Amino acid sequence: MKFDTPAGRNPIDAQTVIGKPHDRIDGPLKVTGKATYAHEWHDATPSAPAYGVVVGAGIATGTVTRMELDAARRSPGVLAIVTADTAGPLHPVKRNAAPLLGGPKVHHYHQALAVVVAETFEQARAAAGQIRIRYAPQRGHFDLAEAKQAGASLQTPEPDARVGDFEKAFSQAAVTLDATYHTPDQSHAMMEPHATMAAWEGDQLTVWTSNQMIDWGRTDLARTLGIAKDKVRLVSPYIGGGFGGKLFLRSDALLAALAARAAKRPVKVALQRPLIANNTTHRPATLQRIRLGATPEGSLTAIGHESWSGNLPGGSPEEAVQQTRLLYAGPNRLAALRLATLDLPEGNAMRAPGETPGLMALEIAMDEMAIKLGLDPIEFRIRNDTQVDPSNPERPFSQRQLVQCLRTGAERFGWQQRSASPGAVRDGRWLVGMGVAAGFRNNLVMKSGARVRLAADGQVTVETDMTDIGTGSYTIIGQTAAEMLGVPLQQVTVKLGDSRYPVAAGSGGQWGANSSTAGVYAACMALRTKVAQALGMDPAAAQFEAGKVTAGGRSRALADAAQAGELVAEDSIEFDTLQEKYQQSTFAAHFVEVGVDVASGESRIRRMLAVCAAGRILNPKTARSQVIGAMTMGIGAALSEELVVDRRLGFFVNHDLAGYEVPVHADVPHQEVVFLDESDAVSSPMKAKGVGELGLCGVSAAVANAVYNATGIRVRDYPLTLDKLLAGLPDIA
Repeated sequence: MKFDTPAGRNPIDAQTVIGKPHDRIDGPLKVTGKATYAHEWHDATPSAPAYGVVVGAGIATGTVTRMELDAARRSPGVLAIVTADTAGPLHPVKRNAAPLLGGPKVHHYHQALAVVVAETFEQARAAAGQIRIRYAPQRGHFDLAEAKQAGASLQTPEPDARVGDFEKAFSQAAVTLDATYHTPDQSHAMMEPHATMAAWEGDQLTVWTSNQMIDWGRTDLARTLGIAKDKVRLVSPYIGGGFGGKLFLRSDALLAALAARAAKRPVKVALQRPLIANNTTHRPATLQRIRLGATPEGSLTAIGHESWSGNLPGGSPEEAVQQTRLLYAGPNRLAALRLATLDLPEGNAMRAPGETPGLMALEIAMDEMAIKLGLDPIEFRIRNDTQVDPSNPERPFSQRQLVQCLRTGAERFGWQQRSASPGAVRDGRWLVGMGVAAGFRNNLVMKSGARVRLAADGQVTVETDMTDIGTGSYTIIGQTAAEMLGVPLQQVTVKLGDSRYPVAAGSGGQWGANSSTAGVYAACMALRTKVAQALGMDPAAAQFEAGKVTAGGRSRALADAAQAGELVAEDSIEFDTLQEKYQQSTFAAHFVEVGVDVASGESRIRRMLAVCAAGRILNPKTARSQVIGAMTMGIGAALSEELVVDRRLGFFVNHDLAGYEVPVHADVPHQEVVFLDESDAVSSPMKAKGVGELGLCGVSAAVANAVYNATGIRVRDYPLTLDKLLAGLPDIA
């Protein structure tokens, strides 16, 4: 099915199942321990699996001169040791900046250099500790600020985006701001580690793994091994969090496959937590210079946003300027990316890549500019709203309710009680402040397919390789099929995360829910046609409701259509040119109240509100869970999360959950989420958009702005740890 014209009235609009706050259908399996995660496929193979432990590089860049393996080979229970020398030919793939198995060249710290396979995990771990690796280290580059200052290694990965004459407009503006902001390297820190079990049956490889994008993972694993794609099956029905860290093939899957081939039996590999931060991917640090120019009345005349980030050779930049190209009006614009070559582990997608760190800077800058202008921060944003793409006024937004988000949030949050004078509100030892920030994330769509089956008993089964990373995919896909075929949700079985099923959009970029349900919509439309034909009805006139099919004054039970045998239909949704004709985006307004201890500088979040405009909300309950989780992630990014770089040796020092501090229950206050009534016919037949990343975009800036309002201290360097506040706090002597 091609989606090339805005959606008209369709079966989803009935909203008898869609749009309702259903509990997750996979919830009982998860709370009873019956949902099988990647490391838990104990009975999937005839023989018991062996265990693999990965050995990571102890230098950031250089070469391996010698690997001493004899002691490890002699260790009890050892079955095989795989290194680059014994793995056979491995082919590079575009989605990995560095080889997943290194040697002799080392590309980054903790790059996998070997996997040790033994009968038990303990034996494999003990043997891995017996391996001695000798290196010839090379001098690396690990400091983004230093690389920016030097300038020699900087690349411009894409041409600067210019509209009008930014430099002239900025120099002539009545009120200007020129400030630089720093966001640190961050870890995905998902609960479930990267883990895989692999088994060969002849030349057929099956991997049970934790991966957000089934077809990407299958394709890249086959390419890396140099085997046909149809020889690889990838299974990932339940994923314990990914946040972009499991978008691509990672070392656990490749090494499990290599280890299983070498040991001639199934092998399990789970990356140990200290290895994940440096071995896999992370959100790269940025340095962002933002320049704003405005009239005395507060109309932006110049908007400039330049961002510097670093990556391995072949890696991509953190696209922190992309929201600035679309969020606010202004006739003269500059958006530019600069990429430095660094020898740190690969930087890649983490929840709302680009917009999250970009808004951490832009929305502080907007707050600073509002103060310079003497305007309320909300009013300043409203004055610079636009209903068209600022760089291409002929291209309107399909839906844009940013102003409504801001006004609704201001009313619900009690914004009128905020003091415009920083440091003016005191509650005992706490300085209290409020902050606001706009949220923005583009609406992305991707081709997505599904297969739908109707059994003789009326049971509906949906099969698609879509994944559920804790987001509620099972439930909204079930709701879609139930709505389309007129049956209760309990009558639908959903099967996900297996490459034997039709290729779906996968979970990433906020495109998963909208795209995958649209794919199920397409398959259900095909099945509706088959059902109507089997019942001798006109497919165009047939109505599916309450387990019955009605047309032309006749009514038959849905199940009757399958009495001669199961009916099966398969189709995909393909998106055409509407993305070019309309700018499709999601919007939010984030409000935060903080307390800052007047003596210690400790910051505590008191309450939070997110108002979101993100198309039709398919399940308000699961969508709310996504947003409050994102808000919690925003607390961490604002106040505690930072991968600390050892600039001598080139690795992240705090590479575990003891040193990398994510929010805990005590950090999370009252959270409220409001979804504005919206359906976007340009987006998909579902008229939905994504919301899971939108809930993060802007949160950290709202926290930073609230801290400023509480203390009068402006921090432009994340996270906002107490040491950055102490010097500016009032004298309490």
